[in-house]
Amino acid sequence: MVRIAVIGGGISGLAAAHRIRELDPAVEVRLFEASSRLGGVLGTVHEDGYQVEWSADNFITTYPWGLALCRRIGLEDELTSTCPENRRTLVVRKGRLHALPDGFLMMAPTRLWPMALTPLLTIWGKLRAGFEYFIPPRKVNSDESVAAFVRRRFGREVFERLVEPLVSGVYAADMERLSLLATLPRFREIEQRYGSLIRGMQKERALQRRHHRESGARYSMFVTLRNGLERLIGRLAEALPPESVRLNHRVLSLRKLNFGWEVGFHIPTDAGLQDQAEVFDGIILAIPAFEAARLVEPLDLELSTLLASIRYEGTAILALAYDRQAVRHPLRGMGCVVPAIEHSPILAVSFSSQKYLHRAPAGKVLLRVFVGGARHPDLASRPQEEIEKLVLPELTRLFAIDGMPEKRWFFPWPRSMPQYDVGHLERVGRIRSLIAKHPGLALAGNAYQGVGIPHCIHSGESAAESLLNQLVSTDKTAGKPAPHPIG
Repeated sequence: MVRIAVIGGGISGLAAAHRIRELDPAVEVRLFEASSRLGGVLGTVHEDGYQVEWSADNFITTYPWGLALCRRIGLEDELTSTCPENRRTLVVRKGRLHALPDGFLMMAPTRLWPMALTPLLTIWGKLRAGFEYFIPPRKVNSDESVAAFVRRRFGREVFERLVEPLVSGVYAADMERLSLLATLPRFREIEQRYGSLIRGMQKERALQRRHHRESGARYSMFVTLRNGLERLIGRLAEALPPESVRLNHRVLSLRKLNFGWEVGFHIPTDAGLQDQAEVFDGIILAIPAFEAARLVEPLDLELSTLLASIRYEGTAILALAYDRQAVRHPLRGMGCVVPAIEHSPILAVSFSSQKYLHRAPAGKVLLRVFVGGARHPDLASRPQEEIEKLVLPELTRLFAIDGMPEKRWFFPWPRSMPQYDVGHLERVGRIRSLIAKHPGLALAGNAYQGVGIPHCIHSGESAAESLLNQLVSTDKTAGKPAPHPIG
């Protein structure tokens, strides 16, 4: 019998273990998780009619892997999309909230008139943005930072007032270091193809109209599960044999044998922690890159060094419940983002109960406030009381709130967001070449090829398919191109 160990019980590890069982139920899977629960940063609190997500609260369906998995495990009927009348984002300027220009997609406009009218930019900022139409494309194909790319194409104001807060809300990153090619390569492709992002976005919008596709921000492409994303975690766990899951098992070491791999780990006993080891044919490391670096160091120092060089930042989420009458702002949107030049401790605020109406009782409001990231790295590890002292006065001013929140939840996630610095693709390529020298070993997780839920699922499933192609020969995997051992 073929035995595979999946180390890490977050969404990537669960997707990997599930995919192995899905493709070949004869394979014995062991899922090692150091904590007392599965799911990693994904989880849901149900309390007094509120539904509060621990971290990510939905996923995008333009990448197919999340939706496809939900279909295969019987959760498609539980998917729900965002509230149509609230599908817009607000941006803070000088302490006031303004709507993001309609049709502005992350770093480029699809429509010019909303850009011309927005109060988020000065007249000089708008003129400089319009001049983008005449700026020739960059002649070299090397990577550059998101900040450098946007300033080169649209100028400083568009970067500071629009792009920086939007992209920071996704990657919690330093825009001066964030790799364009690893995060938003489509915009480089549009520049190269059309010579101008404005020209390219207009032509692509016309093509979408011709094919009756949705344009603009495409908020309806974001979905969640009605009963919380913990349902995804629970259903994946239920699909595994009970003996497959090993909670409170911290993996300490990996050792390559002549035939297989030895995994050393702690297990809890009445007398305390006890060291044990088991032998497997293949290993999937679905853990943060710095943890993977620790395990592979005795095996391959260069691989360990490259994995350890992937930086991480942390965030913290403060969820707050208010009576609707206490919040005088209309909250017509999904949430707001705050530019760095506002000098606020807040990165973004999700209007959770406006985004999905089922997340709060009638007459109540649920807000989720994000702090930390590369902008304020120290905030990710501060206690809840300190975060509240910084955040609550800001919220009171922004949303005209009377009084204090009725309920509070706090979710700190230190060192949870990998940073795709300039050159990230080259680093991952080198990691690929090194791990290929160790048959039976694969990597998965958000440190390599995408940070969202669909990318994490795809990462785990690709790693699983890679190992199965190496270790077993079945009709279900035969004939398919072998995925790479970095999922």
